[in-house]
Amino acid sequence: MWKILIIDDDFQVLEGMQKSIPWESIDAEFVGEACDGAEGLVMAERTKPDIIITDIYMPIMNGLEMIEKLREMNYEGEIIILSGYSDFQYARQALRLQVNDYLSKPVTLEELSEVLARVIKELENKELKKLEQEEIHSRLLMYEPFMEKEWLKSVVTGTFNKAIAAEQLKRSEIDFWQQRSHLVMGIELLNSVRTAGLSLIDWNLFRFAYANIIREVLSEDWPESAFVELHSHHAAIIFNIDPLIPADEARRLIGAIGERIAACIYTYLQLSVRIGLGTLKTNWLDISNSTEEAFLELLQQNIVPPQDKESSLTFDDSGAIRPIKFYQELAEAIVYAKEEKAQDIIEAYFNQMESMPAITPAYLQYLCAELWTIFAYSLHSAGIVLDDLFPGMALKQEIAQIQTQTQVKDWLRSKIHVITTSRHWHENSKHKEAVDFMIQYAHDHYAEEFGLEDMAKKLYLSRNYLNQIFKKATGETFTNYTIRVRMKKAQALLAEGKYLIYEVAEKVGYKSVPYFSSIFKKYTGINPSEAGKTS
Repeated sequence: MWKILIIDDDFQVLEGMQKSIPWESIDAEFVGEACDGAEGLVMAERTKPDIIITDIYMPIMNGLEMIEKLREMNYEGEIIILSGYSDFQYARQALRLQVNDYLSKPVTLEELSEVLARVIKELENKELKKLEQEEIHSRLLMYEPFMEKEWLKSVVTGTFNKAIAAEQLKRSEIDFWQQRSHLVMGIELLNSVRTAGLSLIDWNLFRFAYANIIREVLSEDWPESAFVELHSHHAAIIFNIDPLIPADEARRLIGAIGERIAACIYTYLQLSVRIGLGTLKTNWLDISNSTEEAFLELLQQNIVPPQDKESSLTFDDSGAIRPIKFYQELAEAIVYAKEEKAQDIIEAYFNQMESMPAITPAYLQYLCAELWTIFAYSLHSAGIVLDDLFPGMALKQEIAQIQTQTQVKDWLRSKIHVITTSRHWHENSKHKEAVDFMIQYAHDHYAEEFGLEDMAKKLYLSRNYLNQIFKKATGETFTNYTIRVRMKKAQALLAEGKYLIYEVAEKVGYKSVPYFSSIFKKYTGINPSEAGKTS
């Protein structure tokens, strides 16, 4: 309901207008009156009216002076002048003060109602635009962390457009990135009994747990850093370095952080990781070169015997071989089922490799195994099991037979054709972003109250539809997945031994300790008190 304030020094005008305005039909209410401009200012501040109807000539402070002060106070409502003086100078001043209408007394009820109806229509349009802008702003804020994450990934992998890269930086961050040097640490999660045959849900729980450990270490040891998840078992950390720190010292300190990260991940998750370091870069646009160096160091550890130095692969800034950029571009093409683009990426990469004399069958076989893992992860994210698309395939035997680049290209092309033309894949790839958002949200907001209805509002999709695509992609409901995330976090907090059970319950979103305890036992098989003791 729109609020209207009337200001006039004529008591009969105040009384007459209050009685004659059709309040209900225009969805408005009378919120007050005043006899002069000074009193009108006080009433306007107190009642916050949407519309003010005012006279010009009044004692103490006239109407135009009052309007000027209202505008100085950032009053954004509509103002209608109702005056017995039709002077051009007054009208011009009223126009400057953004008065909505200027009516001369006496005014008919029909004329006043018509003006009020038009003004209210304008208010409704302004309110609608404001709501739309707030909604857009809210959605931008909601997606900002994801946009920032994708920007960092593009910088790390070198898939960004250098011509517009600086424009994508927030103005407040430009100096930070330009005034520091940068070094990338590559991280590879090694295959183990614990990771073999994991479902998408269990893999995501592992992935978030290991990401949280890394972020906690970084917050203590090197806050000016950014953790970036790449493809399945790969991740990277950008270390932003004060130029006053010598390069050798920075590399030594960062190497020690890598050792601590590996130790913590093994201690808390019984998972092993391998660490590789790139060299320091003074220009943030060259960060991806440091990434490639870091992962080529990991590659040497994987396929090059220590005594066979001549087989080492090399990397230079010309980008002769850039596996991480290749992985990222190919993964994105797979995610969106773009077969032609995927084939172009493969052709371009192998054209570069032809100039590299050190490409051995061992590297080509390693490349195939890596890409198969990346394909599997990309498909899992959309609820597709790669093995289901290739029933009876003997992967190890196929890869072992690959000896040349031509064989790799043919092998990849045939696999990608099957993947991208799969009807099942086309049906599910469009759901990937929604499911990814929901999974990320559960891990970021586990301490808050939210449910499927909240996700539906944020993603502008129906509740039932979201429930179906989430369950189809992950094998369980969003509610169940959220509970599992909370229970995993509760286990970690209890293992630390720093918190009482009721504190842990609150930290993972439960106000009732008995309810938390029953849920915890259902999902872990033990009571919260026992979890603390077994740590």
